[in-house]
Amino acid sequence: MSLQVAYMALGSNLGDRDVHLEFALRALVDLDGVEPRVCSPVYETDPVGPGEQPPYLNAVLSLETSLVPAALLEAMLDIEERAGRSRRPDVPRWSSRSLDLDLLLFGDRTIDEPDLKVPHPGLAERAFVLVPLADLAPDLVHPVLGQ
Repeated sequence: MSLQVAYMALGSNLGDRDVHLEFALRALVDLDGVEPRVCSPVYETDPVGPGEQPPYLNAVLSLETSLVPAALLEAMLDIEERAGRSRRPDVPRWSSRSLDLDLLLFGDRTIDEPDLKVPHPGLAERAFVLVPLADLAPDLVHPVLGQ
């Protein structure tokens, strides 16, 4: 596969949030087939989800990759797990987490598979992703919505 530009959201609201984001960036740098380009500023944001949660630190990273989307997602899930993220079925979907990595965009591709949806389904409604994404790519157009 030729190099594709992808955008990834990074978030953390448990433990040392800065350390978790730095861990994710270092782990991504070490991946074969992934070349991080630019990271947005980090924003502190209110949590979305059930119950009371601490605030998040959120950022968006642009990267170039030769990986196929499913392989990139698998690497992202591995990085989350190494940072202490639990995806057990008994853990509520939007609960606090040490690290959350979401694949937002992968070139201009649209993907609708059971475990992978690109563009990310919540992308257009989430200011905590849109603001840092706009910092990196203010002229970027959503491949489905055309906005």
